Amino acid sequence: MEIGKTIKALRAQKGVTQEQAAAHLGVSFQAISKWETEASLPDITLLPAIAAYFGVTIDELFELPQETRFEQVENMLDREGHIGAEAFQQAASFLNKVLLDDPKNVRAYTDLADLYNHRAQYDHYLAAEYAKHALDLAPEQKPGWVAYLEAMGGAFGDEWYDNHFEVIEYFKGFLEKNPDSFLGHYAIIENLLADGRYDEAEPYIRGLQAIKDDHQAIMYLGDVALGRGDREEALRLWDAAVEKSPDAWQAYCGRADRIKKLGMIDQAEADYETCISIQTPPRLTDGLYSLAQIHEQKKDYAAAIRDYERILQVNETDYGDITAETDRLKEQIRRLEKLL
Repeated sequence: MEIGKTIKALRAQKGVTQEQAAAHLGVSFQAISKWETEASLPDITLLPAIAAYFGVTIDELFELPQETRFEQVENMLDREGHIGAEAFQQAASFLNKVLLDDPKNVRAYTDLADLYNHRAQYDHYLAAEYAKHALDLAPEQKPGWVAYLEAMGGAFGDEWYDNHFEVIEYFKGFLEKNPDSFLGHYAIIENLLADGRYDEAEPYIRGLQAIKDDHQAIMYLGDVALGRGDREEALRLWDAAVEKSPDAWQAYCGRADRIKKLGMIDQAEADYETCISIQTPPRLTDGLYSLAQIHEQKKDYAAAIRDYERILQVNETDYGDITAETDRLKEQIRRLEKLL
């Protein structure tokens, strides 16, 4: 509890002296000084008047240490499916206040981005539900179709809308300033490949390989080969990527993602299972989600349910709490149980 520091900061922000604050609150300026140096605490009956004078809530007077506030925001992002307006505003206000004092605080910028992305994801979930109702009522009307695709990030079949031009241009500039950035190369390659710009992607793939010579660059070269129509070369390179990094679960998951799209379902299932089995805690559940989708496509609903139950188990054992995705997972299980 740091109420003294909070009162001092609020007084400075308001631009009043200890004497002026004391006169308004009906106490001596020595009392204000003692509060601010934490030699004593305000009487509890004064808290409403102090909060009103400085334009804050009583809870805000008892400002928690910055690290604790960061942890609260990040735990909320991890655990809450929906963040209410008041909690959202409190988190945003805290993070923006941090940036006023420390404009280069990367953690605050990242948490703000995560906070707004979290709200956007929930809003898109609601938008998708509303759009589905519109489509049920008017299946041939385009507005509902557009709204649903936008909410779900679906493909429109419109090259202008579906391309990633702005993202690619941003990362071109990013890499000019950060030429050895692995993540920058990773991002631009993914988006160039998604847009079928294979010739442009290849130099960045070579750059990625120079930064980190593991399975990832070889996997991307396989993507380029497939995009140019050479399926056999693509399969050879994807196998070579796994051979390059046989202990990396990401290699098996990456190959599985690719061969699944080519209809090699059994081989993809085996790769996903390997991806899961060789991970050490805290494990990621990408492979289990992919298995659930495969099993649902095969109409093996019981297996898909088991996949989702395995995800729940990993979340509980590896992360120590029930995360925000728990409700969504249970909803998927209930939906599949109706199909059995």
